[in-house]
Amino acid sequence: MFHYREDGMPVRYYFNRWNELMERSMPLLTPGGVILGLVFPSFFVGLRPAIPYLFGCMTFSGAIKLQGRELAAVFRTPRSLLLFFVGAHLLMPLLSFLVGSLGNPDEPAFTAGFVLLFSIPTAVSGFIWNTIFRGNGALSLSLIVLDTLLAPLVVPRTVALLMGTSVVIDMRGLTLSLISMVVIPTILGVLAHELSRGEVPRLVGPYLNPFAKLFLVLVVAANSAAVAPSLKVTDPAVYRIAFLALVLGFCGFWLGRFLARRGKLPEDQQRTLVFSVGLRNISAAATLAIAFFPEKAALPAIIGMVFQQSMASVAGRFLLGKPTAFSDSSAEGQDPIRSVSTHNNP
Repeated sequence: MFHYREDGMPVRYYFNRWNELMERSMPLLTPGGVILGLVFPSFFVGLRPAIPYLFGCMTFSGAIKLQGRELAAVFRTPRSLLLFFVGAHLLMPLLSFLVGSLGNPDEPAFTAGFVLLFSIPTAVSGFIWNTIFRGNGALSLSLIVLDTLLAPLVVPRTVALLMGTSVVIDMRGLTLSLISMVVIPTILGVLAHELSRGEVPRLVGPYLNPFAKLFLVLVVAANSAAVAPSLKVTDPAVYRIAFLALVLGFCGFWLGRFLARRGKLPEDQQRTLVFSVGLRNISAAATLAIAFFPEKAALPAIIGMVFQQSMASVAGRFLLGKPTAFSDSSAEGQDPIRSVSTHNNP
């Protein structure tokens, strides 16, 4: 009875349709969450204690599609792995530190926010854009898994190395939060997929996916509400940070394409690196900045939420040409009732 409505259509058909609608609205979801948090801060700030749980659900929703053997696929193509880490965790953090320091010489907290934003793992939503622009799906998923699992080691050390003692950061809390919000849900998701031999994403995915995107909006709204009292639209710093966030964001997409070309990767892997290097788990950056960094450090991530998905669309068209149809299931002519989308958008 639960699986069918009175009209005879499977319930998961409607969940898939709801999820598809939210996927098509990706460029509007995170900006919408930011606006909600800024307009109704007293309401959404009450969700702050629930953020780790909401974020864990979002991560798990994306992770149940991932397979253990995807990691092995990465190590069979070590050149793409090396180029990704050089771009995402060496060059982009260095560039964000330089740009942040030059643009905000008297506000090291802003620089710390940029460094955190471009040290955080690649976004799960990159797999969606990878599909749209005909990248290498296995490589995209593999980089997401590996980058997520290494986050507690990579992110705190990158921030500490670049920022030193110029800002006070709770490194222990930062590491533990990454483990609880990102690493543990990812491991549980991969295990659920492997132990069930793919049955968990097939059975649970259609119902969980749209809620994961709804949770994203709530997380973004709660983070925005936390900084709303200190965010002044008349403050020139807001527009300076927005400009720098746009510049650094587009540099990330371009750098992914440049490194992949210079490394002579196959075209599908080049397309994957555009989004793997360019997109970051920006809602995680905002959550961590608010919890463990000085107050102003959250501003680059909060503002970046407004632009990131739109930047992915523009950068993809500029660097890679016209995309395919949005839904991979529709592009392949699959039955939407049988097709299971397990994408998330942190």
